[in-house]
Amino acid sequence: MSQETRGRITTRTMAMPGDTNPSGDIFGGWVLSQMDIAAGICAGQRAQSRVVTVAVDGMSFIQPVKVGDILGIYTEVDRVGRTSIDVHIEAWVRRGRIGLREKVTEATFKFVSVDDDGKPTPVPAVEDLPEYAPRIKKTANDEAED
Repeated sequence: MSQETRGRITTRTMAMPGDTNPSGDIFGGWVLSQMDIAAGICAGQRAQSRVVTVAVDGMSFIQPVKVGDILGIYTEVDRVGRTSIDVHIEAWVRRGRIGLREKVTEATFKFVSVDDDGKPTPVPAVEDLPEYAPRIKKTANDEAED
């Protein structure tokens, strides 16, 4: 597959036999949980606070994940609202540890920044962020966040 990844690598993990369904493929729910972990890291860095997942949009599985595949999750902040953050996620596998690389799924995860009491809290302005915090990339129709 010649397609390029979108975003930056956030997590990598190996699919193990204990993660399989009765057909021998990796459970879709396991892949979803790996994506939620990576998206939460990305959103939490941008929010500089605790975040909670409130929705997952547009997820469809393109290819199965197999035992031994290295699953890489790529994240990119798509949108920042007053208390919310949308993160685009792509899950890719490397087959046989060093072999073929394929995209297996993608989705948009929506998060809300919350305080210690679980109440929505504003996401900081981009100028208040540390260097490592992810920012929105500039597109033809949008302005860059930084």
